[in-house]
This record gives sequence, C-alpha cells and structure tokens, in this order.
Amino acid sequence: MTRSIDQINERIRSGDAVVMTAEEVVSLARETGVKEAAKRVDVVTTGTFAPMCSSGAFLNFGHAEPLMRMSRVLLNDVLAYAGLAAVDCYIGATELSEKQGMAYGGAHVIEDLIAGRSVKLRATSYGTDCYPRREIETEVALEGMNQCFMFNPRNAYQNYSCAANTSGRVIKTYMGTLLPGCANATYSTSGELSPLLKDPELRTIGIGTRVFFGGAQGYVAWEGTQCFPSIIKDADGFEHIGGATLALVGDMKKMSPAFIRAAVMDGYGVSLYVGVGIPFPVLDEDMMARLAASNEELYTEVYDYSVPVRSRPVLRSRVSYAELRSGSMELFGKKVPAAPLSSLKKAREIAELLKARVRSGEFLLTSPVSPLPLDTAKRKLEG
Repeated sequence: MTRSIDQINERIRSGDAVVMTAEEVVSLARETGVKEAAKRVDVVTTGTFAPMCSSGAFLNFGHAEPLMRMSRVLLNDVLAYAGLAAVDCYIGATELSEKQGMAYGGAHVIEDLIAGRSVKLRATSYGTDCYPRREIETEVALEGMNQCFMFNPRNAYQNYSCAANTSGRVIKTYMGTLLPGCANATYSTSGELSPLLKDPELRTIGIGTRVFFGGAQGYVAWEGTQCFPSIIKDADGFEHIGGATLALVGDMKKMSPAFIRAAVMDGYGVSLYVGVGIPFPVLDEDMMARLAASNEELYTEVYDYSVPVRSRPVLRSRVSYAELRSGSMELFGKKVPAAPLSSLKKAREIAELLKARVRSGEFLLTSPVSPLPLDTAKRKLEG
C-alpha cells in the first residue's frame, strides 16, 4: 500500500481523507496492527508547545518623515539588531530589557505584538544626507507595520535530553531549576506527539514543508541550527533518535498569543514558548510504523546539567517517555520526580486543531522542494 502526497491532497479536497492525531493513531495501531492502520489513515497530526530560545522576528516599521536609517533600535527597552536596512530590525527572543533585566525580554515584545498590544519604539541614527533624521520615539503595533514575520533559526527540537543535577547545590538552567543530588529531573519533548520523532528519517519534511506555526500556517525555511539527525541502535536493539531541528518562518500578523508565549526561566533569562505542529502523510506501512511509535517505544537520555561542558556525563542512557510521563523515573536506584517543560495539553490542542484544519481542506500537505541534510557534522569553537 503506497500513496503520494498529491493523492492524499485530492482526498482532502474531496472530503474523504481520514485524519487522526498521533495519539489516536498509536491507539489504532495497537488495536488493528500497523498494516491495517496504514490502510485506514491518510494523515497524522502532531504538536509541541515548548520553550524554543532560538526564535525571533524581522520587523519593518515603515519610513518616518524626514527619512531615517535606524542604527540602534529599542522596543520596550529591549535591544533589536538594526544592522540590516533603514527601518528593518531583528528582535531575538532571549534579548533582555535594559531596564527590567531578566523580568522582560524579546519574547515578551513578540508576544505583546502578536496579542495586539503596542510597544514603545526608540531609535537613533548617525544621520546621512539621504537619511537625515537622528532619533525617533513612538508607539508601534503589528497592524501599523509593513512586514512582520517570525524567523526562528532552531525550533521543534527532535528529541531533547532529560536534565538532572548530581551536584550539592541548586542550579538554575534553561531546563528549569534542578535540585541537588538528583532530587528532580526535567524534560521538554512531547513524546509520541512530537513532530520530528514521527519522521526521524525526514522522509516528508524538508525545505518548503507547510507547518502549523504559532497558530498560523508557516514553512520550513531551512535546516535548523545544530541540526544533527541520527538514529542509533544500542546493544539491546533500542533506537536513540537524535537531534534534527527546523528553521521556521511565518507571518506574525496571522499568529495567536495562544501559541506564542513569553517565559522567564528563573536564574537563566527569557525564552519563548512556540507552538509547532506538522501533518504527516501516510505514504506506506513503513511511514505508519514510525507514526504509530508510542511513548513506550520512544526514548531520551538523562544528562548531568551540573557539568557545564559539551561532554556532559550521561546519567541514564535510556528512559522512555511513558516513564517520564508517569511523573517520575528511576535514577541511581531511587524514584526521582520528572516534570515536563513542554505542555502536553497545548500539544494535544495543536494536534486537534491541525486535524480539523486538514479535514476542512484549509491546510493541505506539501512536498518539500529540497530535502534536509542527514549528514551534518558537529563543530566546536576552540579558544
């Protein structure tokens, strides 16, 4: 049994496509087997809502009178990068407010704009003959700008590690607060709903793939930074699926604050929760086998985050998302509370919303215009 994306889109247009969320298809495959599930289902939807620090937005304010080439831009006292053109800037999610520090940052500016709130723009310039104005202070909102689009260099991390802390002190990290002596653990992947765990070989995801992005339709623009896809089988035959990432682009004016939310990580700084969902075509039985992988069959590793180097010690080489979702895991012979940074409730909401949009014909599937690389090599900075 094989289908093409074009054939599936025709079934969507005619209203005949069978669309299920990843959780629903896991249950169906358990009941009927992968072969039968592949016959019955055309599209499987996924979702994740988690902190994705490597995010930001390009904004174009429009020209002032007299003309100005903005060389330093602050939005609600958060510095944006202005080394682009006269009235373009890029604001990064993790940039901190010059006045409020860790309490407010670029992620909050992005959320404020998407929520329809205005933000204070302060810009200065050195002045030129063609751009004589040297400063401006005003209020801006999305509706009054030209183009405003998110371009996130690293989103939808395929399979993030679980974090614990063997040291004798509390440490505060981008994985949250980790208690001493491995008294807790945190993780940030939505397991069987996680988009890139459902297509680890990236068979159907590539440049141009249409995705649910912050409540709107967005696209895969490129491989994400630190994109290192890998599937490694251990001695017991268990698969360890690695670290593919996506660079995503989408129109902020069509996004919803329900799926783009700023967050403050105590002692670390600001991050941005981003909602991402991908609908997967059931091309064949092999694809369905991947899509039907359950939390019991999907694993991550536990690392010691008290060691601030690239080669952190592995505390446990394999823990299933079923175990993590139970609320605790075994580590060094004891039960350790395990808490997600990602929201399962929101991931389910995204998968259900995407399911409805596909079934209605509002959201068609796309074939990539170019595949993502599967052989990227890790580099490190010397110095």
